[in-house]
Order: sequence, then C-alpha cells, then structure tokens
Amino acid sequence: ALRLSYLRSGGHDPAILEQLLHLQLEATVLEKGTAGPRGGRRMEPRGTGTHGLDAALLAVELENRRLEDELLALKVRRERRADAGSRAAQRHTEELARLQAEVGMLRCHAEQTRPWLNPSLLPRPIAPPLPP
Repeated sequence: ALRLSYLRSGGHDPAILEQLLHLQLEATVLEKGTAGPRGGRRMEPRGTGTHGLDAALLAVELENRRLEDELLALKVRRERRADAGSRAAQRHTEELARLQAEVGMLRCHAEQTRPWLNPSLLPRPIAPPLPP
C-alpha cells in the first residue's frame, strides 16, 4: 500500500522504490516465518528443499511486483504527459481565438477608416473594353 501510494503521488525515484521493495520482502519473509500451522500452511522440515522453492517463488513474486510498479509509474507519466499536452493545446486554441478576434477588429477598423474612393475619380481604363 505504501509503494502504491508513493507511485500514485508521482514518486519514481528508483532508490526509494528499491527500498520499498526490500521492506516488502522483509515483511513477507517475516509473515511466512510466523504464519506457522495456524496460518493454514504446514511447516515443512528444512531438509525437504521447499525452503529453496519458497525463496525462488518469493523472488519471482517480488520481481513481478517491481515490474507492476514500474508499469504503473509509466502509466502515471503517460497520463501526466497527456494532461500537459491537452493543457498546451487548450492554451494554443485560446491564443488562436484571441488573435482571430484581434484580426477581425483590425479589419473592421481598417474598413471604417479607409477613405472611400468615388468611382468617378478613378482613372479611365487604358485598354479598350473586350467584345462580348
């Protein structure tokens, strides 16, 4: 729970993740060592070789958890990048809308202040009109 909380809050320091994994390993070893008969597991004699299997299984479980943590950290980073990208796109859209409004206002202002030319003041065309 502590490791998941760390990852969900944005933690990704490999040294801290390794420490959390080590603490989890220690806790798992202690839990398995103190479970005894009341924990639903039979205690095997040490000479049967199940201790080596338990250690290997525990190592595989811990590696799986480490990989799950790494995958969760990657997902969190990807979501953060997507959020940052959408925020940037939103800012760009707002800036574009503001600039388009400003261009519209400038066009309107230019049309209002432009001196209107009287068609009778325009010079005559140089070339004769084209036949229909």
